[in-house]
Amino acid sequence: MIPPVDPERDASAAVLAAYSYCETVTGQQARNFAYGIRLLPVAERRAMSALYAFSRRVDDIGDGDLPPEVKAARLEETRALLTRIREGGIDDYDTDPVAVALAHAASVFPIPLGGLDELIDGVVMDVHGAAYGTWDDLARYCRCVAGAIGRLSLGVFGADPGAPDVERAPEYADTLGLALQLTNILRDLREDAEGGRTYLPAEDLDKFGCSAGFAGPLPPVGSDFAGLVHFEVQRARALFAEGYRLLPMLDRRSGACVAAMAGIYRRLLDRIERDPEAVLRGRVSLPGREKAYVAVRGLSGLDARAVTRRGVRRPS
Repeated sequence: MIPPVDPERDASAAVLAAYSYCETVTGQQARNFAYGIRLLPVAERRAMSALYAFSRRVDDIGDGDLPPEVKAARLEETRALLTRIREGGIDDYDTDPVAVALAHAASVFPIPLGGLDELIDGVVMDVHGAAYGTWDDLARYCRCVAGAIGRLSLGVFGADPGAPDVERAPEYADTLGLALQLTNILRDLREDAEGGRTYLPAEDLDKFGCSAGFAGPLPPVGSDFAGLVHFEVQRARALFAEGYRLLPMLDRRSGACVAAMAGIYRRLLDRIERDPEAVLRGRVSLPGREKAYVAVRGLSGLDARAVTRRGVRRPS
């Protein structure tokens, strides 16, 4: 496991200001993520905010209104910035606070920055309007935009080298990212459809009579929309179950952070499963008191102990 980090080590006033900027971006743009990382020590929380702020920049390029060719060019500019960070070409007084914070975080923690290249690759797929015929196709995309984030986060958290199966920690972090992304896809079904995007596999849409898409607050006429949602919910649950094997490998506060974020999304799945058409009417979310309960449960270590005690059945 990574030894405790002195949050002020080699951190100039300029670096601390850059981290503050990233934490502000995170708090404003990612409430669930920000809620989870509040449970981390200062240094880890700052590093996670830097990762989020860079990732958000990439996502915003993909989600913006610019022509595809302009988006593609800006993504390559962002990739070039990542190369500068990786090669030590960013100093404390660079004009880009996200680059400053991420460069410092990568000097303190063994963050596999190549995961951010994968994120850019995934957003390039969006820009080119990639379609996903099968779950395997969609899983490749999810590994770029979310599984990679799980592996990047593991670079900050660290894993107990003495934990059973610890060599599979990156795999479990990746799988947990897939679970979170599939939950996001279900939650944002209507919003994505309005933006001209469909992420669920075409073979699943065909199977449940939903190939017409989700342009309105009601399912396609004659479809088994509830069947589609329940099918994808069960897939996400299997991914969560596998990914939760990571929890016993993390220290208490890192495990609490992961358990909190995953727990929030698992509860979103519960809500979606109870009322599938809710995702066509608006964004499903959790009230603050329920998030607080999930955080307390994570801090208590209940989820990690449950995984250790009973093991987790692998999804088929």
